[in-house]
Amino acid sequence: MERDEAERLFGPAAREAAKAFPVEVPQLTLVTVSENVTFRLTDGRTGEDWVLRLHRPGYNSEAELEAERVWTSALREAGLAAPEPLFARDGRAFVPQAVAGTGEMRLVGVTRWIEGEVLDDFLASPDRASERTVWFHRLGALVAHTHLQSEAWTPPPGFARTRLDADGLMGPAPRWGPFWDHEALTAEDRELVIRARDVLHARLSALPQGPAVFGMIHADLHPGNLLVRDGDLAIIDFDDAAFGWRMYDIAVALTHQQAAPDFATVREAFLAGYRAVRNLPEGEAAQLPLFLLVRSLVQLGWLHERPEIDPGEWLEPRIAQIRLHCRALLAEA
Repeated sequence: MERDEAERLFGPAAREAAKAFPVEVPQLTLVTVSENVTFRLTDGRTGEDWVLRLHRPGYNSEAELEAERVWTSALREAGLAAPEPLFARDGRAFVPQAVAGTGEMRLVGVTRWIEGEVLDDFLASPDRASERTVWFHRLGALVAHTHLQSEAWTPPPGFARTRLDADGLMGPAPRWGPFWDHEALTAEDRELVIRARDVLHARLSALPQGPAVFGMIHADLHPGNLLVRDGDLAIIDFDDAAFGWRMYDIAVALTHQQAAPDFATVREAFLAGYRAVRNLPEGEAAQLPLFLLVRSLVQLGWLHERPEIDPGEWLEPRIAQIRLHCRALLAEA
């Protein structure tokens, strides 16, 4: 969606929703249109910046959004940088807002703006190519810290988040859509990924789900959802947070790196950073190729469900990679 069109459709609703929160003389700037529509909300009197999100209808219920808030609060209490909510004037964390431009009703939440440079953009600079292993080592450690918190944490009664188990990832109606129906796939591709899906579902179904390997995860910890600030990393966008395998979380962080010539080095740096904080047995680490393929298919499903998102030039090579990995999976099955 073009920026001007997004502003026309969602800007009036965002400005109306901002009135419900204790921000004076609110000033709004569109940031992104993705899973949600996100604005930077500035208090015109104090200069404080916040993130205002118009949540996508039908994706997370109010109970699930509240669960996200509960978990991010627990992460902050554990010393991790995570979104801090701003409650509405009436005490609610989320307020409903009609979007006249689309005929939707969306829930709106506000969190404190975390200043920093997106890790993807930070590492895109040619003079930082030598720093990639340093930052992926730090990312591995950060992911491990979130897993330590999650493993030791007991969600409160009523905590509602989806499960990224075998059905949630590779079932007949997966969380992020039927990847096998993406229009970029040929008939041969479709048959291939359906066969691979069935094998992946069987293998995931056989994996344990004890607290050491399965629990609350961010589930979208790619470098576009991490901010570099003061020499460290902060996590943003917990919209996909769910109960899932911790190895899936690790795969998400590394999926976009697979085509890079230094992938093996980056992968080992990440795992070394992770293991400096939390134990990762070799048996679990050996599941990484399986979860990398799962994540690639999940992304294809997400794109199928979101035709308004332009995937850019990476889709064709990613599908070629999926073909290669699905054939390898089926050859060994």
